[in-house]
Order: sequence, then C-alpha cells, then structure tokens
Amino acid sequence: MEDGQRRRTTLPGTIIGARKFDIMETNGINDKHGMEGDTDLQFLLVGGDLLKVRSSSWKKTRFYKLQEDCQTMWHESKKTFKFNQTFSIKDISVVRAGRQSEGLRKNTEEPVEGRCFSIIFKGRRKNLDLMASSEEEAKQWVTSLEKIMSNMENLNSQQKTEHWIFNCLRKADKNRDNKLSLKELKDFLHQINIEVDDQYAEKLFQECDQSKCGHLAGDEIEHFYSLLTHRQEIDTIYGEYAKTTGFMSAENLLEFLIKEQREEATLADAHRLINKYELDDKAKEKQLMTQDGFLMYLHMPEGLVLNPTHKAVHQDMSQPLNHYFISSSHNTYLMEDQLKGPSSTEAYARALIKGCRCVELDCWDGSDGEPVIYHGYTLTSKILFKDTIKAIKEYAFKTSDYPVILSLENHCSVEQQRVMAQHMSSILGSALLTSPLGDQMPTDFPSPEELKGRFLVKGKRLTKLEACFGPEETAGDDGSLTEEEEDDKEEEEEEKKKATEGKKLKLAKELSDMVIYCKSVHFNGFQDAKDNLGFYEMSSFKERKAMALAEESANSYIHHNVDKLSRIYPAGTRTDSSNYNPVPLWNAGCQIVSLNFQTSCNDMDVNQGRFLTNGKTGYVLKPAYMRDLGSEFDPITLTAGPWLQHKTLHLMIVSAQQLPKVNQKKTSIVDALVKVEIHGVPADTADKETPYIENNGFNPMWNENFKFDVYVPELALVRFVVEDHDSVTDNDFVGQFTVPFTSLQMGYRHVPLLNKEGDPLPSAGLFVHIMIMDA
Repeated sequence: MEDGQRRRTTLPGTIIGARKFDIMETNGINDKHGMEGDTDLQFLLVGGDLLKVRSSSWKKTRFYKLQEDCQTMWHESKKTFKFNQTFSIKDISVVRAGRQSEGLRKNTEEPVEGRCFSIIFKGRRKNLDLMASSEEEAKQWVTSLEKIMSNMENLNSQQKTEHWIFNCLRKADKNRDNKLSLKELKDFLHQINIEVDDQYAEKLFQECDQSKCGHLAGDEIEHFYSLLTHRQEIDTIYGEYAKTTGFMSAENLLEFLIKEQREEATLADAHRLINKYELDDKAKEKQLMTQDGFLMYLHMPEGLVLNPTHKAVHQDMSQPLNHYFISSSHNTYLMEDQLKGPSSTEAYARALIKGCRCVELDCWDGSDGEPVIYHGYTLTSKILFKDTIKAIKEYAFKTSDYPVILSLENHCSVEQQRVMAQHMSSILGSALLTSPLGDQMPTDFPSPEELKGRFLVKGKRLTKLEACFGPEETAGDDGSLTEEEEDDKEEEEEEKKKATEGKKLKLAKELSDMVIYCKSVHFNGFQDAKDNLGFYEMSSFKERKAMALAEESANSYIHHNVDKLSRIYPAGTRTDSSNYNPVPLWNAGCQIVSLNFQTSCNDMDVNQGRFLTNGKTGYVLKPAYMRDLGSEFDPITLTAGPWLQHKTLHLMIVSAQQLPKVNQKKTSIVDALVKVEIHGVPADTADKETPYIENNGFNPMWNENFKFDVYVPELALVRFVVEDHDSVTDNDFVGQFTVPFTSLQMGYRHVPLLNKEGDPLPSAGLFVHIMIMDA
C-alpha cells in the first residue's frame, strides 16, 4: 500500500473487490454467510417435501427450499406448482423440535413427536407447523435452519448492509443476465428507498458505464456500489484525525477516542481496536486504521449509542427483590385484543423471550376437571392451565436466569385450584418456591441473585407467612375476590356485578401454601399498609388509581415501595389491549408495571428501553433515593436532593442509513424525519424533531442540533424515532430505539433501529453525535 493512497478494503468473505463482481454469484458471504460447502446449507438449498399442519384434517404436502440468496425460504404447492415466497430467515424467532406448539399438540398424535418441528416467527405471524417423513429428516431441517439463523445473526451491520444491497441488485436484474440496464438501475434505487431524478440516474449510470455498452457489469457495478455507499460525514470525521500519511495511526485513533468519544482510553485500547476491526492486513501490520476499518469500528458495540458494558449484568443483584423495576406483562395469554382475540401459550413464550419476569394467568374452571386460562366474560379462546405452565417452564430462563413471578387471577373452584397446585408442583418441580428461604421468618425479600432459576407465585393466601414457622393462624383473608375484580367492579356491566358482588371465592390450602413472597391483599391506604401489612403482602392497582397516587402522593408511594411490592395493571376499559404510559409509575417506585406485551406501541417501546440494559434480565435496580425510607424525593415537586443532577444533552442528528420502505408500492419513497423524546420526571419530559428529507430513505442527512435539560438522569430515557412525513395524515412509523439516559455513549455513535415489534431492522440506523455536560 502506497503512503497517502486510499483504496477500498474488503469485508472478510465479501465479494466486493475480491474478484469480478457478478450479481448472481452465490459463493460469497452475501449468499452463503461463510458456509461454503457446508452440508447443512446444501440440504436447505436442495430442499424437500414437508407436511404442513393447520388442523387435524388439513395436512398438506409442500416443497420447501432455501433460495440462492440464502435468506429466503420458498414453498411450492403440489396443487398449483407455483412458487410462493413464505418467509425470510431473519423473521424466524426460533425453530422448535417436536410437538411443542399448540397446533402440533392439538392436531398430531404422540407417536409422530420426532418427525415434527415448528418455525416460530417474530411479531404476530402465525407459527409454521411441519412434519417430515422421518425423525432423521426432521432433525436435519432443525439443525440446518438453526445454523443458518446463527450465521446470519453473526454478520456485522456492514455485512448485513452489503447482503441487503446485493439482494436488491438481484431483484432489479429482471432478465437475470448479470448486468444492469439504466431502467434496472432506476428500479434498484427505488427498491433501496432512494428517489433520484432521471438526469441524476443517467449521470450516475454514465459515470459507471466505462465500457460505454449501455449496461453495467462486474467492476462497473462495484464502482456503482462504492459511489452509492459513500458517506461524506465519515470522510470528514476520518479526514480530521487521519494525520499519518492519510491514515489513522494508533495515536490518531486515541486522540479521536479521547477528544470526540470522551472515553478514558489508552494507547493499548487503540491498538486493540485496530487489531480487532482493521480489514487490511498491510495496514494492520503497520498499526494503521483505514477508513473502512474506522467505519467497521463505528458499527460495532464500541461505536454504538448504548454503552457496551451495560449490555451485560452490571448492577448489584443482591438487593431485596422489591428494590428493582421488574419487566411485567398483563393478560399474558392474549395474542391480540381482550374481547375476542386468541389465547395462546405462544404469547407466554414471546413475553418471556423478551425478558418479561412477571406473567399473568387468568384461571377459570374448565371441562374434564382441567382449569383453563382466558379472559373471563369474553369471546377470547381458552388454553389449558397445564399447557401454559409447561410453556412457561420451557421459556422462563431462555433470556434471563432471574426469577419469574406467576401472577394468578384465580376464579376456579377449590377442586380445580387443587389441580392447579398439582400441575405447578409436578411441572415446575424444585424450581417452584414453596417455602421462605432460610430457617426463620424473613424480614425482607430475598434478592434476584438468591432466587435465580426460581418461580414465585403471586396470589391469595389463607394464612400469614409466619405460619410457615409455627402453628397455623388464619389471616382473616379467604381470597373473597380477585384484585382486578375488586378494583374494576364499578366499570363492569350490571349483570356481571350481580354475578360477582358479595361472592366469596374459597381458596384451596394446596394453592394458598404456594404463595410465599407475593401475597395479594387489598390496598387500604399507605398508613394502613405501613401499620398492618408484612413486607410480603402486596397490592395491585388499576392504572387510574395508581396514576392518581403517583401524582398526588408520589413521595408516600415511593416510601410504600421501599419495603413493599406494587403491581399496576391496565384499566378494564382497554378492550383493545392498548397500554398506558409506565414512566409516571416507575417515577413513584412501582416495581411491577404490567403492560400488554401483545400490543406494539410507544409505551411498549419505552418499556423495552427501560429493560434494555443489565443483561436484559428483566430486573433494573432502582436509584438509591428510591430505596431509602427517609427519601424526600418527589418527581412532581422535584426539590433539591441527590437525585438532582442537572445535565445538558447536546445532540446532533447527523444522518440515517438504509431506512425500510413503509409503503411497499414501487414508487413510494420515505420522506424521513427524526424525533428525539426524553421520558422521565415531568421536568425532563420533552421532544424535538428534524425537518423531513424528501424522497430519501437510503442516506438522508440532517446535521440538526438539539439541546435538552435533564434534571433526574437516573430515571430518564431517550427515544429516537424515525417517521415517514405525511402532510395529509399522521406520519408513518419507520423505526425507533429507546435507551436509558445513563447508558448513552458520547461522541459519534450509530443508533440501531427496531421495528414495531421491537425486533432489529437489518442494516437500518441513525448516525448521531452526543455530548453530555454538567449544567
């Protein structure tokens, strides 16, 4: 490499620059994910017949095959002999071997267990239940799909971008001649969400068409790709610090890390980044970083907006359980609305995989002596209690090792309550907590660390917890009504009120004894709770009541939550399973702020952001001033105290990359704008937005500066939202990312974007500059 000369370096395994570019090539990472010659990949590329199962009577043979792009599965119907695109590999959440889905358990028999498997999708898409001709073939499908999913997940963001662009190039090559005509180039630009006028498209085409033959091929497409992906903002930043013969030395990189990124870095850190991310071996030997290596670093965890040390468990997990915010779900069994939506064990799996640590089970008497779960007095479908417990056991600790709370809304007869207790005991086994930890009556909650891998039951209890260590003593609470029935009575229809009013629900001792640290009691005021309730006796609050307490008596609520647990749930009038804003309840120290995980909305985005850090354990330690009985903190009045740490956030929205099309019409292009929202105490709540960039979702640039005052940083969250501007109707959502204020990294950072369901948008992101200063 000659001094001062910059050439395009290549990503490991990519086909750019490695040899002559061919749109239809299938042996670079963009097609094979680094799995060239792999037998599992070859199996998928060849494909085979599988039995698709929809019901006990609808089982039909379909031919499934992985396309040459190695990211799209297609199927062929034997009836029509027509190929139909079914799904993308990146849309798969998990592949489950055996009859683990509701559909397979219901519609197949036990002897075919080994031949069955299910593909579980992200978002709301229904499972794909399949049956192979043999157990060996089923294992091969599961192994192969899991391997290609893993390889695809391990691609870095730059590789994902190239993969996406090359696949768009393939789609644009209509006649599949490995060349791009001017018309095909225009179609490609529309596919990648960028609008250019005909004059510019022709100019770009002519600049690349060095052979002057009227189409682009090989190196000409490589040149076109280079022009397309060129980022002027990276040129500017890199050029300012590349002071060693046109490249960044380790000393230059260190200067960038200290001056721009505000990191306490050393020269050893700079060397580590060069060795880790530099792509050119000759540059690496000289301990230089090329611009491509620099861009690679900016796309990696060290260069993202979220502090990488906060991705792992970094908080003290030995505090009492009630000192944490706990990720919590309401009506967990529902896939959609709470009037007629389907109930499913899949809903529990999805919530638990997202890190939820408190799930709700609405339990009712079922036929054949088996209790069921559904939303009472509605048309929602029913699922068996025992199947639900099996699903919870399987998925409880996939994402987090920390305890799961089973919040029981018990409407069952004593007989079926005994069945519930039997199922929990036999299925959950020793993981179910059935007695207090230690050999004497506790005075406080155990910690999440002490409860790792355990299940806690929340519900009514016939006796005080002290009875576990001495003669049984009736507590005077027979569990007369479930909490949500009590608090929602005034909102129910008259006939329902008559059906429940005054009704006494008797409690089975076997179920009662399983309630240890989360005994449900009615709330009669903060003073009553302080004087008469044990630490383990907790109340549930309907959102309206909780919001009123958080606004009118925030400091008292905070004190209550220093030694008690509080659970908040949405109002019964939210028949569409909509959500409320959880932030005011967290500000009042409430731990179990339950949301409808099945509903995608801003409030769920904020909830996901709250639990994004600390290893996505579902537990986030509350600030010290919310764990102190003497605390004078009030988020409304906001008097002086240790919570007041006034910061100024200076934020520049620089650019965006590869935003997805919202409207899939060929001619539709995103008019991108960015909103930045601060969620926290009322004094911190604010939002600002950029102007919109017309007809460019591929690489819009704003360089727009914002300034925010943040007074209570430990409770603040920053939400980046990208929208498609519409002058007639509401803007369309494109993507978002929410991060705790205290987890922001300063300097030039990439912000990954998530879709409505909270899943990553491949290759899409923002590029920002962040500076936080003491006010």
